[in-house]
Amino acid sequence: MKKRFGIDIDGTVTCPTSFIPHINKKFQLNITLDDLTEYEITDCLDLPEKDVYEWFMQSEAKLYTEAPLATGAKTILNTWFHDHELYFISARHHRAMEITESYFLNHAIDFHHIELIGSHDKVGTAKKYSVDLFFEDKHDNAVAISEELNIPVILFDTPYNRKAIPDKVIRVQNWQEAKNWVDQWLALDKESKYQSSF
Repeated sequence: MKKRFGIDIDGTVTCPTSFIPHINKKFQLNITLDDLTEYEITDCLDLPEKDVYEWFMQSEAKLYTEAPLATGAKTILNTWFHDHELYFISARHHRAMEITESYFLNHAIDFHHIELIGSHDKVGTAKKYSVDLFFEDKHDNAVAISEELNIPVILFDTPYNRKAIPDKVIRVQNWQEAKNWVDQWLALDKESKYQSSF
């Protein structure tokens, strides 16, 4: 049965290390992903918020355009595209829509819908589109979506999201692990529907 997947973009479809080389170059640092123990970089690095904000606004297009894909994301997403609905729901500002759509087209990633909400609060959008499953890298987003919508959320493990998670949030290391979990979930769903038809 066709499912609707809600999928975050940055740090999920794209590699969570995407911004690090740019941060290092701009602020003359030598950090790695392990140094980012909080989602907001100013919470774990001694950098002025104003400077980081200004840098991000100036670099936004470049950061999004040059972000490498997470390993396995393209192949798995394009496989799912044929059997399910892929709704990409991102905190990116809507001004980045053209850049985002171009990125997906340039990388040949199939999608049914892209929604840029300009906020990290994705619960309302996930509810609006009745997604059955969500893919995320931000801890509080994953927990809120899971608990408020009562759906499973795949959380891609990073140093900045390693707080405790509820049962319906499933921590994975990569897209292959995500696919393995989804395959089992779909099989169980199909089996329960089959049994309930008798």
